[in-house]
Amino acid sequence: MFAVAGLLALSGCAVGPDFQLPAAPTVQRYTDSPLPAQTASAPVDAGAAQHFAQGQDVPADWWKLFGSEPLNELVNAALQANPDLKASEAALRATRENAAAQRGAYLPSVDAQLTPTRQKVGDTLASPLASDSNLYTLHTAQLNIGYVVDVFGGTRRQVEGANAQAEVARHQRDAAWLTLTSNVVAAAIQEAALRAQIKSMNEQVALAYKQLEAVRRQRAAGQIGTVDVAAQAAAVAQIEAGLPPLEKQLARQRDLLAVLAGRLPSEQVTQRFEFATLRLPVELPLSLPARLVEQRPDVRAAEAQLHAASAQIGVAKAARLPNITLSATLGSSALDVGSLFKTGTGFWSIGADLVQPLSKGSALMHQQRAAQAQYDQAAALYRSAVLVAFQDVASALHAIDADARSLRIAHDAERAARRSLDIASKQLDLGMIAYPALWQAEQGYQQASIALVQAQAARYADTVALFQGLGGGWWNREDDRGAGD
Repeated sequence: MFAVAGLLALSGCAVGPDFQLPAAPTVQRYTDSPLPAQTASAPVDAGAAQHFAQGQDVPADWWKLFGSEPLNELVNAALQANPDLKASEAALRATRENAAAQRGAYLPSVDAQLTPTRQKVGDTLASPLASDSNLYTLHTAQLNIGYVVDVFGGTRRQVEGANAQAEVARHQRDAAWLTLTSNVVAAAIQEAALRAQIKSMNEQVALAYKQLEAVRRQRAAGQIGTVDVAAQAAAVAQIEAGLPPLEKQLARQRDLLAVLAGRLPSEQVTQRFEFATLRLPVELPLSLPARLVEQRPDVRAAEAQLHAASAQIGVAKAARLPNITLSATLGSSALDVGSLFKTGTGFWSIGADLVQPLSKGSALMHQQRAAQAQYDQAAALYRSAVLVAFQDVASALHAIDADARSLRIAHDAERAARRSLDIASKQLDLGMIAYPALWQAEQGYQQASIALVQAQAARYADTVALFQGLGGGWWNREDDRGAGD
């Protein structure tokens, strides 16, 4: 008894490393050089400058900063019906239940057993019964109790690993939430960009047809030749040829939005998105670098996976050490059910089982080494996740800073190309220039107008990338998906 008590006292410790939370990076900024307090100012009709709010937290519903109620409705619909998010939530429930089941190993196992047996003793043998009958039925009812003494903490490490796996699933669910919301907003912005490009192309087609009519009038007046008319007709056809690819992309984007919202493509969403209905967030929250590892769900998932790998080292070490199992049995046997538990029918037993692995020593040693190697792998993957997180934020910040300058340049280029086309049209009417100059001006305006739309779309898309890179504010949610669940 004293030996058992001593072993129970030893069960307060657990072999294997105690997990230590990796230290957060100590850098003071995300980029190699300080960022300006705000981006370059853009033309009034192209969007205002964006400001970086250092240290400001990301709101949970960050997409509302784009000021579009249809976008808010679509994001909420996707959060309710997207099957990928539903799958991640189901996976979280499963890992939590598995962790709860693993915690059951802390308690003794108790089984109730009822065994009726019909048996016959050989005629040459003496009957065990007072009635001297060799054929009888024996009813046995017993309670079996077993308990594995967690002397070296193997059970605790298994529970620790199961809890860590539940944390992995929780953060993977948060990552699915962030990916879904970001994809919906990005898809809405892409739809707005495609609609803007289609609108611009339609305007250019109308303008090209107008120029074609002017060229035909000049040809009728004998001012230009048939070649010039044919060239303008070809220009009209070339501009029109750019519309079907854009319309195809728009149709695919609408299908994507439907699927993100958990619908079939035939069940199209009712929301439509254009830049006129979206507002570019002017004040951009920028969390402190030291907090990024707490906010990124992929980093948190990698951290939890590292914790699980650390626990498995303890499990592997404990498997090489003695294992003690306590058992007890209490029951009753009788020839009929009604006599069970009467005086004289009871029996009991109590015992202990000590097992020290010997022949498996080599295999268990290699299993421990494998657990250590898996921990090293998890540590490297965690480091990789941290580097990618900082890279994502830095890339988004560089892109946002460059987007504002690109937008101003694209805006000025589009205005200059439009003026050039207007001047070329008037000069052609006056016979001051030949047709190739007009065709060159038309091409320049077409390229500049599309570039302006793309620059505007990039500004919105990179703003979404910044919110996503910072973690999307999942920790600020008040529902059961937040950090407190």
